[in-house]
Amino acid sequence: MRLRNKPWAKELIEAHSEYILVQPKDSQGQWQARFAKPQPLYVEVGSGKGQFIVEMAKALPQYNFIAMDVQKAAIAMILKKQVEEKLPNLQLLLANGASLTEYFAEDEVAHIYLNFSDPWPKTRHEKRRLTYRNFLKQYQTIMKPKGMLEFKTDNLGLFQYSLVSLSQYGMTLDFVALDLHHDDRVTFNIETEYEAKFAKKGQPIYQLKATFN
Repeated sequence: MRLRNKPWAKELIEAHSEYILVQPKDSQGQWQARFAKPQPLYVEVGSGKGQFIVEMAKALPQYNFIAMDVQKAAIAMILKKQVEEKLPNLQLLLANGASLTEYFAEDEVAHIYLNFSDPWPKTRHEKRRLTYRNFLKQYQTIMKPKGMLEFKTDNLGLFQYSLVSLSQYGMTLDFVALDLHHDDRVTFNIETEYEAKFAKKGQPIYQLKATFN
């Protein structure tokens, strides 16, 4: 969802280069230097307002997290939280998720999150879905061997498409939940803003976890 412009976003981003990079040209293989210490790198592609990634960074200090979004208004809202929190294991990236190999080196990322991505329901827009094979190829390139991809959505059509797409790509489906919030196997789950909204209305949340072979 496109967020309204934030007049203060540009100034905030320019003032806090210690927390955010904007379409960097030389970040490949250099991300660990931006954190307090080297740790496995977890990336959320399309972080929205940042509730999920900020809470993950708080809950799991043993990992380094990157919030990535193409919308300046969205990433600025996350940055505002980070300026207050000053989490040592959280960095931000204002860039397009369609160009991940421009920002990350091969085998640099341990884990990727795709949370409530745009479903692009029309067939002619299939190539824009973040679980389309061209995106999967990018994820595989930047991820470590056996790196995990986690995907959550409220859209059943996109979830079904993603199950097929990942399977056809040759990935292993390690976990599939058709109603995440009522699945007894789930012992840890941090919600996104959308997730909390839809779950409150009784909408089932779908999740999969998959690894590249």
